[in-house]
Amino acid sequence: MAILTAMGNATRGATWIALHNGGGVGFGEAENCGFGLVLDGRPETEEKAVNILFWDVTNGMARRSWSGNSNALKTIEKIQGKNDTIRITKNHLQ
Repeated sequence: MAILTAMGNATRGATWIALHNGGGVGFGEAENCGFGLVLDGRPETEEKAVNILFWDVTNGMARRSWSGNSNALKTIEKIQGKNDTIRITKNHLQ
């Protein structure tokens, strides 16, 4: 998921992308990503920020819903109800 999220952030125009491991679970136990975006006040930068933040956060909620987190699943269902372009497959347990 970290690589998928990083690639999505990159294609949406992030200024920089970081892939790293760790993240509170121990060195080498998990892959994580981060991004940066220079906010320079241009309208296109605002659009990038909206797209990147939506992608990044929604990806995290999808991953958590797949692991069985009921709050994440409820949030995803709420988002899908408001935005018909978002399609997240439920795991077999739900």
